[in-house]
Amino acid sequence: MEDKQEDEEMSEESDGSGMDSDDPLTVNDTKYGKSFRHFTREALPRLDNYRNVLSLHAAPRPTLDELHNASLSRKPGQTLEKDMASPALATPHVKFGWIQGVLMRCLLNIWGVMLFLRLSWVVGQAGVAQAMLLILTTSVVTTITALSMSAISTNGVIKGGGTYYMISRSLGPEFGGSIGLIFSMANAVACAMYVVGFGESLITLIPESAYMVSKAWDQAIYGYITIVLLTGIVIVGMEWEAKAQVVLLIILLAAIGDVCIGTIIGPKSELEEAQGFIGYNMSILYSNMGPDYREFEGVEHNFFSVFSIFFPAATGILAGANISGDLKDPQKSIPKGTLLAILLTTISYMVIALLAGWSVLRDASGDLADLAAGTLTACRVNNTCKYGLHHSNDVIRLMSGFGPLIYGGCFAAALSSALASLVSAPKVFQALCQDKLYPYLEFFAKGYGSNNEPVRGYVLTFIIAIAIISIGGLNQIAPLISNFFLAAYALINFSTFHASLAKPVGWRPTFKLYNMWLSLLGAAVCVGIMFVVSWLTALVTIAALLALYLLVSYRKPDVNWGSTTQAQSYKTALSGVHTLNRVTEHVKNYRPQILVLTGFPGERPILTDFTYLLTKGLSLMLCGHIVQSQMSHRTREALTNRAYFWFSKRKIKSFYTVVDDVNFKDGASALIQASGLGKLKPNILMMGFKENWQTCDRQEIVDYVEVMHKALDVHMALAVLRVEGGQYTSEALDDDLQAYLQDMNTKDLSAFSRSMGDSYKGSKSTESLNTHSRGSSMSDVSLGSPDLRRVVSPDPAANKEKPAQKESKSLGELLRRGRSARRASSFTSVEQFTRRQSGTVDVWWLYDDGGLTLLLPYILSTRRAWSSCPLRVFTLANKNTELEIEERNMASLLSKFRIDYSALKMIADVTKKPKDSTLAYFDKLIAPFRTPDDNNDNMGITDADLLAARERTHRHLRLRELIAAQSAGARLVCVTQPMPRRRAVVPPPLYLAWLTALATAADRVLLVRGNHAAVLTFYS
Repeated sequence: MEDKQEDEEMSEESDGSGMDSDDPLTVNDTKYGKSFRHFTREALPRLDNYRNVLSLHAAPRPTLDELHNASLSRKPGQTLEKDMASPALATPHVKFGWIQGVLMRCLLNIWGVMLFLRLSWVVGQAGVAQAMLLILTTSVVTTITALSMSAISTNGVIKGGGTYYMISRSLGPEFGGSIGLIFSMANAVACAMYVVGFGESLITLIPESAYMVSKAWDQAIYGYITIVLLTGIVIVGMEWEAKAQVVLLIILLAAIGDVCIGTIIGPKSELEEAQGFIGYNMSILYSNMGPDYREFEGVEHNFFSVFSIFFPAATGILAGANISGDLKDPQKSIPKGTLLAILLTTISYMVIALLAGWSVLRDASGDLADLAAGTLTACRVNNTCKYGLHHSNDVIRLMSGFGPLIYGGCFAAALSSALASLVSAPKVFQALCQDKLYPYLEFFAKGYGSNNEPVRGYVLTFIIAIAIISIGGLNQIAPLISNFFLAAYALINFSTFHASLAKPVGWRPTFKLYNMWLSLLGAAVCVGIMFVVSWLTALVTIAALLALYLLVSYRKPDVNWGSTTQAQSYKTALSGVHTLNRVTEHVKNYRPQILVLTGFPGERPILTDFTYLLTKGLSLMLCGHIVQSQMSHRTREALTNRAYFWFSKRKIKSFYTVVDDVNFKDGASALIQASGLGKLKPNILMMGFKENWQTCDRQEIVDYVEVMHKALDVHMALAVLRVEGGQYTSEALDDDLQAYLQDMNTKDLSAFSRSMGDSYKGSKSTESLNTHSRGSSMSDVSLGSPDLRRVVSPDPAANKEKPAQKESKSLGELLRRGRSARRASSFTSVEQFTRRQSGTVDVWWLYDDGGLTLLLPYILSTRRAWSSCPLRVFTLANKNTELEIEERNMASLLSKFRIDYSALKMIADVTKKPKDSTLAYFDKLIAPFRTPDDNNDNMGITDADLLAARERTHRHLRLRELIAAQSAGARLVCVTQPMPRRRAVVPPPLYLAWLTALATAADRVLLVRGNHAAVLTFYS
């Protein structure tokens, strides 16, 4: 108590001035009497630091930002979240150890009704030798599964849900959800089977004259009464259920001991001998050694049909794991208790099978006269035998020393197994419902009492059990359960194999006695047995699993459990990239891999959508965002998650990357050089056209052109898109996001960062930030307002003609209307490239750049929204006198390239002087940049520059006139981009004037310059 008070005093003192310094030398000499926490903000390695953030005992360590950024250090009087957290209150939750929680439950569940009602019948059908093989086969399957389950259960803390929890956290929600639902159903049906077995054993004690209705109906009535009583016991609480299990286990052990003693004593009367119990006899053992499969209850049996009926006797191995949430230490309890239970039950089954085959006849009439005459087995000829291994379910009682104890054992086995299944099914189902994998099941997730009892699940299991009791007998129910459990075992084994194969760093089970290939063998054996037992039932089971799997895959639940499926995806992707790196590039496999400078994708959806039309998930698309100010980690995470949410909403398969604390030139250079991995890297740089180049700072013009130079330096192709009316729009953003951006107009960057941080703290984890940001609209708040653009600037390469800061909603509406009025056509909406429209795609393939100018429009024409837009190809003629020949040659080339086009035109008069109006237009463009020849301004255009580039200038202006005349109504005009020249050859403003002349010749223009490597070929 004193230590606790001292810790509290130290905690209070740590909020004082001592917390302002990490240096212990700055504190007074009393430091040696204080806890170490007083001297540092660092957290010591402790268990609570690694708990789930939702755990009551979780104590989150200081974040990296709190330690690294001095601005986030605590001031006097401030406390961390973990200091303010109220201590967790102890709950009176009942927890079990490995004996009571696992060993006893597995023993009770495995020693079920099959031990007393069907084991002797199995020996009669299969013989002693094959019965041993059958039991060993069952034990091998269950042992391999138990080893796999032990590996999974020791690879981290196991919570409630047992088998479902282990599979779902290992293989993911798709597998876990499907097997969890089927496993819950299997346990509910198993509960009914055990109750039916109880009724079947109880009915043998009641003479036919005392039947209420008939044997079948009386058996069902006793089953109804039993299931009501059992449901009442489990609803009262786990503690009462555990006490009942102890009593039942004692009775069961006494009954097994009674059988062994009874065979030693031998038959106690001639009547027992007449019923087939002879005692130890080597001749009987010899005759019972081989199989004798016969028809029983209308079914012709064989090894596997008998196996399917007996196999539910082994399904109890999961009884302990299914209540993993109620165990003190599941990691140690599950392996130890389960493996010991399998060993003990296997030995007991084999011993009792041997004793039955050694001391009981297969056929006996039960008539004392036949015993005296030595014709006890003659009844087999006319099929009138009522006793013996083949005909009687009462053989185990016959072998016992004290018959009533066997009935008690049979009742105990049936009731204990029913209790275990009745507890397991709702517990697993509750865990499944709490994860919200399936619709309309959350109703059953609610728990009651200190133990969070799934009362609603108990009621559902009760209803299912009542239905099964009403429609089936023991031999009809058992094969169905066998398939369900085998499917669960197969997935448990596969989970261990898959985890060992994927080898994630988090796969570190403390249980080492497993082997990945043994687990795979176990999974294959389980699936094989499913089909051998009943191929139809196996197909139905697998179909149900597949349907449930697809349902979860379709719903895409918002969960992240670190499954091995995720680990395998990473491993497969990494292996694929390594494999791709070894592949020699070939022109036939060329794919446009595009780095597009969009800024935040949601603010330039036209540029983003257009780029995705070219990649369409078949090649790499990477949206680059350059932020000139420094961003916090939380801001970056929120921005990234919001970008990917925007991609998901618009069904765009793209990557998003953001670089901060750099200017546009350096940021773009970093993206150009560092983006991609191996051969999976961009080969095209896509940019938006710089609309404000005449009014912006001249350094921005230089940076814009330098980015093009950098791309060409690393042999990347160039593409520049211009759309009349600009590319910036807020139409693609959600209404709540637009409102948030308007609110953010008045905020500074620090307020923005605080908002992002607060929202981050409110979310469960970084992974959930994406979902959380949907409500709080944290997508591109750093990009939307002009104020924020000064500190978090978008890509200057794209259009910067954004509306001015809105003073009111009415003013904002007027600005939007005014901007819309300046647009040329109805194509200016956000979806102008993604909607199906008529029109042509005009390709002005001016110079041979490797064929990219032709390839990109062709790719565009293969998309659904552009399928009705034919290609028209325009190209330059070398000589006016050879137009016809050159046109035939070009048509032949296009045909060999397998490019469909609707028209081909050769342009012969490109060298003609432009009109005076066009020259005047150009002079007006460059007027702000004109400087005298003797001026030292390196960013201006001198007369010497104009004179040196006069022919090229006239050619570009003439092309502008031709494009305006020929392609004014085209949906898109694709033009070969003039080659950018270094400053010593062509000044950047002059080059942008050339681009402007071409890009403004039509409403929608794509300028393309390939890297002069062939992207088209006519060879097969």
